[in-house]
Amino acid sequence: MARDRDNRHDREDRDSEFVDRLVHINRVAKVVKGGRRFGFAALVVVGDQKGRVGFGHGKAREVPEAIRKATEAAKRGLIRVPLREGRTLHHDVAGRHGAGKVLLRAAPAGTGIIAGGPMRAVFEAVGMQDVVSKSLGSSNPYNLVRATFDALKAEDSPRSVAARRGIKVSSLQTRRRDSDAAAAEG
Repeated sequence: MARDRDNRHDREDRDSEFVDRLVHINRVAKVVKGGRRFGFAALVVVGDQKGRVGFGHGKAREVPEAIRKATEAAKRGLIRVPLREGRTLHHDVAGRHGAGKVLLRAAPAGTGIIAGGPMRAVFEAVGMQDVVSKSLGSSNPYNLVRATFDALKAEDSPRSVAARRGIKVSSLQTRRRDSDAAAAEG
């Protein structure tokens, strides 16, 4: 009995660390004998504002139930995004899903989040403070969120690149300076 209560409190603490943003609600109608039956679909982005973020899609007959289902789906599909100095991206990156294309660029401190609707919700949930982004192609919120996640999954930190290559981060940076100097000479 006490263990169940402790598990419930642990779950509530874990859930309270997440921030959820409702991105889009879609109302759909099914025509039946006697009128229309309405249903709702919700798109929600969830994040801990420390680099973890996920999105979910939920459908139900009532709006609160659709949002709850979407939030649960978002928490099941969290990804980790490496942030430089805890505020921006390490490098520029592009992503796409269907006809939705996005371009994300690292920004200097104090720039803020320069992004439209669905992409802004993702950046706020992940805890990013400085980023410049552009949506190209479709403005469908589902495709934009998925394209933004595609771009964030492609984001790499220098530490992970160095680990993959089996070298130190400092030698990775010196190699970059050497290649930049060689390109400037030639």
